[in-house]
Amino acid sequence: MIIALPDPVKKILQALNSAGFQSYIVGGAVRDLLLNTPVKDWDFTTNATPEQLQNLFPDTFYDNQFGTVGIAGKHLGDTENPEAVYEITTYRSEGVYTDHRRPDTVEWGKTIEEDLQRRDFTINAMALDGEKIVDPYDGQKDIQAKLIRAVGDPATRFQEDALRMMRAIRIGAQLGFAIEQKTLETIAKHADLIQHISWERIHDEFFKILTSNYPEDGIELLASTGLLKYILPELLECKGVQQAHHHIYDVWIHTLKAVAACPSKDPIVRLAVLLHDIAKPLTADTSGTAVTFYNHEVLGARIARQIGLRLRLSKKDAQKLFILVRWHMFMYDSHVTDAYIRRFIRRVGVENIPDMIAVRIADRLGSGSKATSWRFEEMKARIEGQLKQPFTMNDMAIDGDDLMKELKLTPGPQLGKILHMLFKKVLENPKKNTKAELLKIAQTYVLT
Repeated sequence: MIIALPDPVKKILQALNSAGFQSYIVGGAVRDLLLNTPVKDWDFTTNATPEQLQNLFPDTFYDNQFGTVGIAGKHLGDTENPEAVYEITTYRSEGVYTDHRRPDTVEWGKTIEEDLQRRDFTINAMALDGEKIVDPYDGQKDIQAKLIRAVGDPATRFQEDALRMMRAIRIGAQLGFAIEQKTLETIAKHADLIQHISWERIHDEFFKILTSNYPEDGIELLASTGLLKYILPELLECKGVQQAHHHIYDVWIHTLKAVAACPSKDPIVRLAVLLHDIAKPLTADTSGTAVTFYNHEVLGARIARQIGLRLRLSKKDAQKLFILVRWHMFMYDSHVTDAYIRRFIRRVGVENIPDMIAVRIADRLGSGSKATSWRFEEMKARIEGQLKQPFTMNDMAIDGDDLMKELKLTPGPQLGKILHMLFKKVLENPKKNTKAELLKIAQTYVLT
């Protein structure tokens, strides 16, 4: 079997073979080649030791116990991705995983078959030497059947590294594959092991599920296997919470359909869609003729912030998540003023407007509505028309130095109050954003 390979990949295989070593492409790269999809990460395995690899490839780095040597693309003539890293790992066998995360011991292996038996799923347990595929676990058959199956005993694989349970669901969500029945049942049986995994690693797999081609299926599997109750138990409370008016689904189904319909692949935007109604179970009021969820967006934003901390979001991403959930219920009719539109933009932040629109579109589609309406389009047009107006104090035609110079003021709380007062005036009426007009307003304020 001959597969077209990029030049940097061929250089690695040829260099190892010429030096008398065995060499194979392994893991997801082989799977992606067989699926005829772009390869994101090129991984290799060989019987050469790390020291021998570094002698063969001088421009490499090696700093871990697992025998992995990295080569930057620029050292292989990769002009398209010079910063890409090509990883070569020595054949290895592994000891027990007492912490369900990493092997206690690692030993160099002697054969490619020995190396492949430690891998997670059959579709990742294949090796390619450039022409011939080594496939001891029938990964090619599982690719054709669109199945994710654990290598050997699934319980052993998941006890070795509990994150593999999420990885099975993630790969399925990315490729549209089903999980083989025994493998799926074993995930459900051992779901509690996910508690041994760091939130940073959970974050990475969870975000890949959210941004996959089939996030709805991925989240459903997280729930049905019991993993979600350890990762995002708040979301499970949405099941069976009925809604009224234009909604045709309960909160759970609506949420999953909204995530699937989200036009943005930004993981924070997808997470905001997943959490936008997270407080509805807590705010549901059935005392009237129809259920209501007053202020669910306010409480929901606070819950989203807590979840963001749990998932180890950066401060910037956590704040963006808070904003998108807090203001996803923005209202509009033709009678609102331009000042109202500017206040909305300021609350959300100019940089977050496209993401806020994406959240609203996802929310609409997840409710069974059309992606847009004349009112929604009108608001977007009015937002666009206002985006050239000042939205921060730095956009004003005047600053603190001007006020101190022209009005003989000194630094202090009064100066700050005047600047905020002027900015409020500018937000209400951008035509006032001239130096002369703002000095006039400030003079009047000082005299009073």
